[in-house]
Amino acid sequence: MIVRGIRDLTEEERKRIINRNRMNLEEILPKVKEILDNVKRRGDEALREYTRMFDKVDIEDFRVYQEEIERAYEKVEDRVVSAIERAYENIRRFHEMQLEGIRDWEMERDGITTGQIVRPLGSAGCYIPGGRAFYPSTVLMTVVPAKVAGVKRVVVVSPPCGKEVNPVTLVASDIAGADEVYKVGGAQAIGALAYGTETIPKVDIVVGPGNIYVTGAKMLVGGSEVKIDFPAGPSEVLIICDEGAREEYVAMDLLAQGEHDPNASCVVVTTSREKALSIRDKVLELIRGAERRDILERSLSNMAILYGDMMECIKFSNEYAPEHLEIITESPREILKYIENAGSVFLGEYAPVPVGDYATGTNHVLPTGGYARMYSGLGVDYFVKKISVQELSREGLESIAEIVTTLAEVEGLYNHAKAVKIRLRDGDVHKSCPGK
Repeated sequence: MIVRGIRDLTEEERKRIINRNRMNLEEILPKVKEILDNVKRRGDEALREYTRMFDKVDIEDFRVYQEEIERAYEKVEDRVVSAIERAYENIRRFHEMQLEGIRDWEMERDGITTGQIVRPLGSAGCYIPGGRAFYPSTVLMTVVPAKVAGVKRVVVVSPPCGKEVNPVTLVASDIAGADEVYKVGGAQAIGALAYGTETIPKVDIVVGPGNIYVTGAKMLVGGSEVKIDFPAGPSEVLIICDEGAREEYVAMDLLAQGEHDPNASCVVVTTSREKALSIRDKVLELIRGAERRDILERSLSNMAILYGDMMECIKFSNEYAPEHLEIITESPREILKYIENAGSVFLGEYAPVPVGDYATGTNHVLPTGGYARMYSGLGVDYFVKKISVQELSREGLESIAEIVTTLAEVEGLYNHAKAVKIRLRDGDVHKSCPGK
């Protein structure tokens, strides 16, 4: 655990903290490519082989049918079903508001009408992890924005628990409106979604978090076979806090994030050395009686608690580009004005990261490892395409004819220019165009 002034960090320490979660995929990519090539070539047969190898179970038919979903409801407590339903409503409402900003539009000037039309992708595949735990919340976060966007076919894939998908995952898939569910996981599931097999038709986009093999597979198929959301590695939080922040709140939020994964990344930037030391002491006190202590001790061993003035804290946060950013200060909205890079921001002492994980309605599938510098969190816009449209009257074409023909001929594309000239040969304006 590092407790240090921001300006006192060595360049090596700074790089180690900033680059903490950047996944080194080089070592595993050859193996992932082998799996993908095998799935592409052999389809379901390869899926069965890898399911036996990695999940230790023989599955003949990967499709989850309605009877299995109905059995899942019988296995899940009513209070859990109710919580999923209530979370679904909040998540749906938030993403419906996103959709209002993604719309058809057009503008007209001088006989030229331009605009865009928005259309949903045809199909989407949602990867739901199933290793250390099961994640009904991730089902909601991936399926709901796809359905709100209007995607007609939304597919869930998740590693089998025995010969079935975890019942809570199935209940969440049903409530969210998934059209198909398949009991398959790992890089082989990404291959099935990207290439298609006898059982699983290919999709247009693959979204959702996973381990390094899943992430590697997404990066290998992304762009060539399917659209993907973004690389997503171990979870992370950065907390900006001032001297008035309660140590127990900050420390507990670090533990909440650290319990995700031994490689989870937790950083605090605060305004005094005394506050940094008291947060460290509170973390050490709370961890002694914490659940999932074995994971916490590993994830928090590389925790950093840094201090400096507020602008140094903000600058460091923007450089770090955290997946989750908490701002626990006297005036958090004043700090928000200076935030440039973050996956999702949590303002004030009553907004810990778990509220966004489960219930506020914002999406918790977010870029990690510094990718928040260039990617947004998952949302409705990932599941649509924007098609540009233009319509011109003769007057409109005349108004830009010289621009088009001049630039086309400069680029040596003379037939581009002629495509305009031929339409204006009986008019007056075209006579002044080059080449007439």
